[in-house]
Amino acid sequence: MLLLLAEFLQQFYKGFAVFQYLTLRGILGVLTALVLALWLGPWMIRTLQIRQIGQAVRNDGPQSHLSKSGTPTMGGALILSAIGISTLLWADLSNRYVWVVLVVTLLFGAVGWVDDYRKVIEKNSRGLPSRWKYFWQSVFGLGAAVFLYLTANSPVDTTLIIPMFKDASLALGAGFVVLAYLVIVGSSNAVNLTDGLDGLAIMPTVMVGGALGIFCYLSGNVKFAEYLLIPYVPGAGELIVFCGALIGAGLGFLWFNTYPAQVFMGDVGALALGAALGTIAVIVRQEIVLFIMGGVFVMETLSVVIQVASFKLTGRRVFRMAPIHHHFELKGWPEPRVIVRFWIITVILVLIGLATLKLR
Repeated sequence: MLLLLAEFLQQFYKGFAVFQYLTLRGILGVLTALVLALWLGPWMIRTLQIRQIGQAVRNDGPQSHLSKSGTPTMGGALILSAIGISTLLWADLSNRYVWVVLVVTLLFGAVGWVDDYRKVIEKNSRGLPSRWKYFWQSVFGLGAAVFLYLTANSPVDTTLIIPMFKDASLALGAGFVVLAYLVIVGSSNAVNLTDGLDGLAIMPTVMVGGALGIFCYLSGNVKFAEYLLIPYVPGAGELIVFCGALIGAGLGFLWFNTYPAQVFMGDVGALALGAALGTIAVIVRQEIVLFIMGGVFVMETLSVVIQVASFKLTGRRVFRMAPIHHHFELKGWPEPRVIVRFWIITVILVLIGLATLKLR
């Protein structure tokens, strides 16, 4: 929106041409979303408290969590608002990738909002039934996958890239739709499973989102893409604005979500942010790198799968409680220790993911 204004004003003063630079608009996206989140945060928390929109805590979980009962939730709406406004202000709104990621984020956020609303407002402990939650995730994830497939500009847009190998790739054809669907929906649910401790999910999301922003910028520049031997995806560079907004909004939310949390993001935030990361990774053809950088999300998801499978097959539990962050809590780790150590793991994994840019 402001890019159009800058282009108009450029005829009167050429200094406005500076807003054409992606790096500047990416930075402005970070700062705008951060300021919005910090400004709107206190008002949103008060509103949630007044309306008694508080978190319900399971009795069978760690006893330290019982004190969190009643903490305002659905704070993910703050993140999505900051991301949406900042992106609309600074991104090139004629770019289809911007709209794909933004629409997917908001649609998955809507699914999470319905789930949170039924749990917190209607006091329905089941929330949105799993089958319906997965149905709508599938509809929106499949819709995005089909759209990206039908609008692909070249074969590379639907090719699976194997990182750390110069010429390793796999042409997927229509199989791209299946992969994209699995990445978007899987990433959405993985972040949602990770969101169980104060700040545990948001900081890895910010770090992975920032790293994906680097991939977007490089993939959208033909010279950088050729030099680094990564797919050139025209227009993908514009997603650095969205990634910047995600970073700013995430850090602003963390201000209130850090231990002890004043607000939780709820499904409205977790489902949306996970879907956003998955969609961006699909666009820049870095699904495997997302799997590496989001290793904490993968670990949390696998712990649930292993726990459920083990209990159904043998009647025994592998972990004291799943997702795995609760396992460490029940082993006696203080909550801040679990959170910070998972953050450290994410830093390492993100650096490994970025290293694949040169290891080819």
